Amino acid sequence: MTQNIDSKSLQGQHQHRNCIDHALQTAEQICLKKNVRLTEIRKHILELICANHKAIGAYELLDLFREQEPKAKPVTIYRALDFLMDAGLVHKIESLNAFIACLQAEHQHKSAILICDQCKNAYEIDATSVYENLFSLSEAVKFKPQYLTLELHGICASCQKV
Repeated sequence: MTQNIDSKSLQGQHQHRNCIDHALQTAEQICLKKNVRLTEIRKHILELICANHKAIGAYELLDLFREQEPKAKPVTIYRALDFLMDAGLVHKIESLNAFIACLQAEHQHKSAILICDQCKNAYEIDATSVYENLFSLSEAVKFKPQYLTLELHGICASCQKV
């Protein structure tokens, strides 16, 4: 699950249920606007991703999903993930081959994902200006960028205190 970094969330005053509710509400609104279906399976997968702020892999999702749907196949998870990513509701963390929910999905933005190497929490920040600078620099050398993922690995404020 992604979250905007703010002092309250990093100081342990974070209300996690609000993240889940926000993500599900936003998902319903976005799907309605795009005239696509947020099926119960897709919604359930999103809720599983939102269960905490740690990145989660597809097979971890499958194991959790099988608790309610024992005959579920990997393709079910991958199709749901593809849909959720296309809708802008989920980000893939390439370096971990894992997924987090986007809590800013209702706004156009370019994200950078901050990943704590100790607790594995992932935080999303708006990095639109960084993207703009990189694309501008690439244009200066006649390079046409097509895909960019920004991931920063490090140690979060909570783990630094330990």
